Amino acid sequence: MNECIVPSQRFSEDNRWISQHKRMLAETKEKEPDVVFIGDVIICDLQQRPIWNDLFEPLHSLNFGILGDCTENVLYRIKDGILNNIKPKIVVLHVGTYNINDKPLNVAEGIVKIVEEIQSRLPNSNIIVLELLPRGQMPNPLREKNENVNEYIRQKLTGLPRVEIVHVEKTLIQADGSISHHDMPDYLTLSETGYRKIFEPIYELILQLFGENDIEKNIND
Repeated sequence: MNECIVPSQRFSEDNRWISQHKRMLAETKEKEPDVVFIGDVIICDLQQRPIWNDLFEPLHSLNFGILGDCTENVLYRIKDGILNNIKPKIVVLHVGTYNINDKPLNVAEGIVKIVEEIQSRLPNSNIIVLELLPRGQMPNPLREKNENVNEYIRQKLTGLPRVEIVHVEKTLIQADGSISHHDMPDYLTLSETGYRKIFEPIYELILQLFGENDIEKNIND
């Protein structure tokens, strides 16, 4: 059985994960976002960076990232209603970095399943799938695994309507195969400089999709 596609909670003695999930559920009943970011630490930490206030807060964005989430945890949160009360124009997804014990194909199937769940709840929303970021200062098995996941994602999602895949590896990997500590201080999560490199293009893509949505709405009207 592929556990990456089986919705599941994360448990701890302090109940931090479920507390975050419930807070986010409450936010969906109080706000009307145009953009929703959902996923793991890459999404979670984005909200703590200046780029969030500079670029994404003005777009009426909500951040549903939780540190340590795997695909199955994001699936649980969606199944439990985190997208039920909102109708964002765009959903941005990054998850799978923490599925380190799962096979690449299984992780990719988990990501595809998340996209399908988003589509079933938000059929008029565009989905931006951020490929898994590379990890480790130099080439290593986990970085290779993430690239394999990304290859499967491209195969399964390329060409689907309202789905955009953002390629990121070449943005961070230098000519010698290394990743700079200026971009990834711990070689897993991003610095402000790293966030700018990855998410400024996403910001431009969001603006582009906003424009296309407005054109489509005018045609339908």
